[in-house]
Amino acid sequence: MRIATFNINGIKARLPRLIEWLEETQPDVACLQEIKTADEGFPIKEFEAIGYGALWHGQKGFNGVAILAKGETPVEVRRGLEGEPEDEHSRYLEADVKGVRVASIYLPNGNPQPGPKFDYKLRWMKRLRTRAGEIWREEVPAVLAGDYNVIPHDDDVYSVPAMADDALMQPESREAYRVLLADGWTDALRARHPAGGVWTYWDYQAGAWQRDAGFRIDHLLLSPQAADRLIDAQVDKAYRGREKASDHAPVWVELRG
Repeated sequence: MRIATFNINGIKARLPRLIEWLEETQPDVACLQEIKTADEGFPIKEFEAIGYGALWHGQKGFNGVAILAKGETPVEVRRGLEGEPEDEHSRYLEADVKGVRVASIYLPNGNPQPGPKFDYKLRWMKRLRTRAGEIWREEVPAVLAGDYNVIPHDDDVYSVPAMADDALMQPESREAYRVLLADGWTDALRARHPAGGVWTYWDYQAGAWQRDAGFRIDHLLLSPQAADRLIDAQVDKAYRGREKASDHAPVWVELRG
């Protein structure tokens, strides 16, 4: 069973690339982030035409998450995180699909820091940890997949000095991610590549892709019941190099059936 995460950076602009990737790699489940469309603009017919059902939590112009499943429609469990009622950002969607609890997550960027955007990021991470703890206690196979906007380790970035002041690499961001893992979640890509040096994002600026100046911010966290089934976790790096690609590459985990 292959579960993938893909920050598509605008589902309308990248739809041909997204359909191409789905048809070529055939993930069982695909969690999308930054769909950047209101609910009524989600291209469900295009996905159904290639055999995928979907749930989505849209927002006009930015944010937005979705979960696609091959041959079925995911069963929604939760839309949004509790704890901050005034937060209207579409950043979290959770569903049961093919016997696994799956969440599609688009964590706040947090820049510029320090400031209110960084404070919001850290509050959001606390809310995510609360929900993750509830899922963990259900003792179900679960995958928390998405763009976490956190570079966990120095070997997860092409240049530590280049990103030293960025919200993605601040000690508070890293600590919040580390605490989440310490609650009992397994970072699947890290488990398969413990030495680091694996990127999931390359900026559009300054020839980052051509220089391989990337970093790792897209993660799949596994509950113990899912981690026991882990076969592999990799990045579909080549898709970042295609015409009009997202600035993220798809990342996936393979679990035993």
